[in-house]
Amino acid sequence: MTDLLLSWPRPAIDWTEAMPVGNGRLGAMVFGGAGRTRIQVNDATIWSGTPGGPAAALAGIDAGPDRLAEVREAVFAKDFRRAEELLMTFEGPYSQEFLPYVDLWLTLPEGTSHGRTLNLDNGVATERLTIDGHDVERTTWVSRPAQVLCVALSGPIDVDVDVSTPLREVSRDGLDLGIEIPIDGAPRHEPRVEEPLRYGTAAGYDPFGAVAVRVARTDTQVLIVLASSTSAYDAWIGDRQHTRDEHRRRAAVLAERAAATGIEALRQAHEADLRPLLSASSLRIGDRRGGTHDVAELLSGKDEQLTATVLFQYGRYLLASASRPGAPPANLQGIWNDDLRPAWSSNYTININTQMNYWAAETTGLGECHLPLFDLLGKLAVTGADVARELYGTRGWVTHHNADPWGWALPAGMGHGNPSWAIWQLGGAWLVQHAWEHYDFTRDRAFLERTAWPLLRGCAEFCLDWLVERDGVLETCPSTSPENLFLSEAGTKESLTHSVTMDVALIRAVFERGLAAMDALEVHDPLYAEIEAALPRLRPLPVLPDGRLGEWADDLPEDDSTHRHMSHLVALYPLGLIDAVATPGLADAARRVMEQRGPGAMGWSWAWKIALRARLGDGETARKLLSEATQPFTGDRHRDAPVDGSEWGGLLPNLFSTHPPFQIDGNYGFPAGLAELVLQSQNDVLSLLPALPADWLEGEARGLRCRGGLAADLEWRDGELRYAVVRRLSGDPAEPIRVRYRGRETELRLRTGESTVLKGL
Repeated sequence: MTDLLLSWPRPAIDWTEAMPVGNGRLGAMVFGGAGRTRIQVNDATIWSGTPGGPAAALAGIDAGPDRLAEVREAVFAKDFRRAEELLMTFEGPYSQEFLPYVDLWLTLPEGTSHGRTLNLDNGVATERLTIDGHDVERTTWVSRPAQVLCVALSGPIDVDVDVSTPLREVSRDGLDLGIEIPIDGAPRHEPRVEEPLRYGTAAGYDPFGAVAVRVARTDTQVLIVLASSTSAYDAWIGDRQHTRDEHRRRAAVLAERAAATGIEALRQAHEADLRPLLSASSLRIGDRRGGTHDVAELLSGKDEQLTATVLFQYGRYLLASASRPGAPPANLQGIWNDDLRPAWSSNYTININTQMNYWAAETTGLGECHLPLFDLLGKLAVTGADVARELYGTRGWVTHHNADPWGWALPAGMGHGNPSWAIWQLGGAWLVQHAWEHYDFTRDRAFLERTAWPLLRGCAEFCLDWLVERDGVLETCPSTSPENLFLSEAGTKESLTHSVTMDVALIRAVFERGLAAMDALEVHDPLYAEIEAALPRLRPLPVLPDGRLGEWADDLPEDDSTHRHMSHLVALYPLGLIDAVATPGLADAARRVMEQRGPGAMGWSWAWKIALRARLGDGETARKLLSEATQPFTGDRHRDAPVDGSEWGGLLPNLFSTHPPFQIDGNYGFPAGLAELVLQSQNDVLSLLPALPADWLEGEARGLRCRGGLAADLEWRDGELRYAVVRRLSGDPAEPIRVRYRGRETELRLRTGESTVLKGL
């Protein structure tokens, strides 16, 4: 199969035109060009903050279970002002910021660039230049095996190399830098801080990063490599804290070893590592996939099917480049940021955004890239247990709407954050679904036993204790539908109530998956009986008199009926508690919500709407949403636009998705939604072409993964399925496989490693 490449005719001027490369630990934005040219570099561990930050912040909060009882009393009495005032005393400061690291500067003689390409099947950025009458090719990639950024130039060329940092440089030895990292950072939307980035020391922790650059030259080639070693990486992997000299030596050894390895060996090892991930699955809509595709043409809208094909692989490429085992998971900007005060701190926003980053991981064969998220969950389960106990008096663990690699699990807002966004106690209940999904797709019993079940158990404990009984019903209180507001009887805009639909859906899913995990592991745990007793006492999903699925437990008018968040529809996607076939009444209620929410949005909201429409079998509306989402964004790329839907986002010149500003979750959400249009596997059924748009007459999918340890290939022509291949990769051979196509079903049984071809369904 021919590789898929993106192309641009000239070097990048703006950061949003540069080409992203990465290996999960190091990320780089490649600008290109002759003369003085920039490669902006990030390290996934370079965040403000310290390992002890979450505990220190928790100790500074003067609130606890007694005050929680007062909050609940005020909420049930609809004393909204008192409830808000009391609840905001639970707020700590903010989670920390993901920061830019260094800039690698290459100075070449002046010349002519003949264009840039980014290969989405091997992760190599290439530029061809003419300098002093000679042809020069520059290739850039980030090697995971060697743990270095590589820049290779072929042809007779003189190049000067320099490196700089926007942070605090504390030492320099040639091309080796020692960099001090801030111990605290405040988001740019928070005006009440005197020092947005604060440097200093912390007990037992030295916030330091070392960068080493090495250059190897021959008569016809130049190899430049950059390596990094950081204190934060030691903290992330649980290693001892190394000294500054040790970090300098470690970075130097990595760089020197890579430089001695040579261009060809580095490139071959890089491709051997990355290409299998990127080729694990593919999607072709229409008759084209491989080849070199001009990004301006993709943005022109002339071939929407090709654009969909490219965005599927681009999202997978960005995830494989930003999230690999051993480093922190992909954040709001993946692994790429050049702003000292990035939007929303470029943190983990866990009321939708971090989850969307990983929606496509399992379905598109990137399960390995999912693993860093579980490392983060492991940290949150530890710090979140302290938060649950001290703030709420519960068992288990809790986390709210923001997180960072230090394990930030507290509410944020500094005591003045509106509860609509600052205080939402079920971030962990959503995140933990990902651990179950990884098991459900892989049927990896060891993972379930060691990772998923302990996380689910602690989360279920918190949920059981968080629920309060009222008139025979178990309620969540206080409860907010993230970032949305309702109108009270007095006409005021409010956020605090009880048992919002999202809360109930997430808790139900935690409980059901907790029971399933215990069944699979044959665990005899007293929690089983607690969950069984609680489940029937949860509120059912509410349907309003107008037929819509209710966002709140009561029939409350929304402040914004077209709000970007569709939190109550989490029950439809991704949880699968609502199903177009199994629960048609609830599916129709969800459809009515989608009709009210309407078109238009920002990147992540479009992606969610596409996946939701796919679950409803509505491929036509999904296609229209995709068309909207892939329009070129022509406004100010660096301004934070209003989030009220008055301005739409789109795609930037490098195909990054934007609000604005840039936020990567839309890029990660598009492959998930596209996969759902052609194959779904929720609720023990494989649905083939469940929401195929009418004019997507031809296409194929290869290697899509399904729940139950399965994989599938499909091909269709003239809008009809030609064939499907179903393979069992793992799981129970005795478990029946139900396959559905346009209302017809067949049942299969396959042994591990066995496959079957389906035609004429």
